[in-house]
Amino acid sequence: MSDEIKSLDDLKDAVEASDIVIEDAAGEPAAVTREAVRDELGRSYATGKRKDAVARVWIKPGSGKVTINGKPQNEYFARPVLQMILAQPFEIAGVVGEFDVMATVKGGGLSGQAGAVKHGVSKALQLYEPSLRAALKAAGFLTRDSRVVERKKYGRAKARKSFQFSKR
Repeated sequence: MSDEIKSLDDLKDAVEASDIVIEDAAGEPAAVTREAVRDELGRSYATGKRKDAVARVWIKPGSGKVTINGKPQNEYFARPVLQMILAQPFEIAGVVGEFDVMATVKGGGLSGQAGAVKHGVSKALQLYEPSLRAALKAAGFLTRDSRVVERKKYGRAKARKSFQFSKR
């Protein structure tokens, strides 16, 4: 290759000189735009996961009512910390009290379930209103927390704990 790129200015010139341009159907340069995904009832659906918990979440415009497995939020998640976890996506997006949430969650414990609902709400919010994606992504709410319990190994009491050692 006789034309070596040795500086950023050379790279910029090479990119400007290249004929590669992604165009849309009208022949104009394409920009990535996301469209809102809603069903016939005006809801957005997403699945959230955390540890062993899986949450199916539907959001729609409303008064801010949150229902989990048929129960109100403060009844299902009695601890204030878990309620705070559920409120985080709405606070980051700046839409507190604007959406009703209906979620079904199974598996895991209450903490994992709260994280799963939070993940599902975040994904559903960005599907309902794509402009909220940047704020939710920057806060890290669209990324699934992949940490799960380590499996038990044979010859061990738990995943890493050994049985008590005795010399005799």
